[in-house]
Amino acid sequence: MRWICALVVGSWAAIASAADQPKALPPYTKPTLIAHRGASADAPEHTIAAYELALKHGADFVEPDLQLTKDGVLVCLHDTTLERTTDVAQVYPDRAKEANGRKTWPVAEFTWAEIQKLDAGSWKGAKFAGARVVTFQQMIDTVKGKAGIIPETKAPEVYGKLGLNMEKALMEVLKANKLDTPGADPKTPIIIQSFSAASLKVLRKDHGCKLPLVYLLGAGETSKDDLKRTKEFADGIAPNKALVLARPGLVADAHELGMSVTVWTFRSGQTGKFKSVREEMAHFLKELKVDAVFTDNPDQFPKE
Repeated sequence: MRWICALVVGSWAAIASAADQPKALPPYTKPTLIAHRGASADAPEHTIAAYELALKHGADFVEPDLQLTKDGVLVCLHDTTLERTTDVAQVYPDRAKEANGRKTWPVAEFTWAEIQKLDAGSWKGAKFAGARVVTFQQMIDTVKGKAGIIPETKAPEVYGKLGLNMEKALMEVLKANKLDTPGADPKTPIIIQSFSAASLKVLRKDHGCKLPLVYLLGAGETSKDDLKRTKEFADGIAPNKALVLARPGLVADAHELGMSVTVWTFRSGQTGKFKSVREEMAHFLKELKVDAVFTDNPDQFPKE
């Protein structure tokens, strides 16, 4: 009789333990660490150094923002212009455009061959001098088989007006790497994200994309009706921290619709009331029940 009681108690303990385990909605399988622009707190964003450091710190996914060169090559850069993270002003001083009273060097004004001549590391520190802008293909070569990839289509409408099709270029690169369908490479899951609802709709409708799509939110669009509309073209939402803190019920509402919630961006020195970025991420993951977080500090992800 004792062994039966022990077995029952043990079974209930196992069930309770399983119930206590953190959960996450698809496309995630657990509370997920996404390295924002790579390990961008400690290495120049969107460089091989940042991506490799993100892998070293155990990132589940690595994020490349995508831009398009004049000759249609997808490159990993956050900005639509080159001046913040490269020495373009020194290398091509006469190629600037005027925008809002300042000089800018749009990515789309340069070919890939020209962009390869730029230093994308010195701005972060002398030890990164000589780091280069990388193509999406080079990013895939670095990360594939080691972590997931969550590319973002940045300003696709800007490129569309120039006759450049970002969605088409993205799907072509993914297909060439046999990453264009869910589960194609279990070691390298792919999620596509965008602030552009139109871009996500184009991917789904015009390109038959079956990969998970995530809609980025910077403001508004958080009511239940908003979420229902978003559900028509996306599998998940990615609000910023402020939106979730202002309406914590957003997470439960999205989950009720079967939509995952990915929150951005967690970084040291910008943690609000929290003592550390680790504590802040833990609060969002464990208390607010979000599914994944973008962070510049993947080494600070709370793994317990």
